[in-house]
Amino acid sequence: MAKPLGVFKRYEKKYMLTKEQFDMVQKALEGHMLLDSYGLSTICSIYFDTENNDLVRRSVDKPVFKEKLRLRCYGKSVTDDDNVFIELKRKYDGVVYKRRVAVPYSQAREYLLCGGQLPSDSQIGEEIKWFVSFYKPVPAALVCYDRLAYYGIEDGEFRVTFDLNVRCRGDRLTLQDGDDGICIIPQGNAIMEVKTITAMPVWLCDLLSENGIYPTSFSKYGTFYKMQAEKQTADIK
Repeated sequence: MAKPLGVFKRYEKKYMLTKEQFDMVQKALEGHMLLDSYGLSTICSIYFDTENNDLVRRSVDKPVFKEKLRLRCYGKSVTDDDNVFIELKRKYDGVVYKRRVAVPYSQAREYLLCGGQLPSDSQIGEEIKWFVSFYKPVPAALVCYDRLAYYGIEDGEFRVTFDLNVRCRGDRLTLQDGDDGICIIPQGNAIMEVKTITAMPVWLCDLLSENGIYPTSFSKYGTFYKMQAEKQTADIK
């Protein structure tokens, strides 16, 4: 299994799959890719934004450059002593740059919510500190999903993930209060992400093309934000 890193630079393409397409693609990975040792795992992230939601509103406009900050854990909840990841994710012209530091949840919470000190003096830490100082972000949404992650047999950096049961909420913005929320994709559908350092393998390109599966732009936090905005508009009417 590919080792987790603190710095990522790669191309990422997303695809929205029906239940039938998901089953077909998953079957086709056999012989090319292996499921990582975690199997089906749950990922929970608190997305941070400005008081006016400037980051997500800019993101849904699909700019050439966008960036986001999130606090992520692997599992349905954490304790104060469990390590979590403060992640700074940027995307420029189709290339994703992700930088993150691992800290105990209590320290991450103290830094992001109470203005404490980030226990990291690395370059990544300095970039996170700049982002926080510039945007003054606050918790905006909790996004949770169940993930199946595959890595290439010949190239461990080549990864395909399937995100299922994507659910979000705008209250109880903590990693210690469960993973419930509003489902934002149809039951049985999957968000597939293909993550590569270089080009996608020919066998996968052919598989997707032959079955009419094409890339799409999809943001979990952005989709939830638009759903909430539409609901507020309908309530006003």
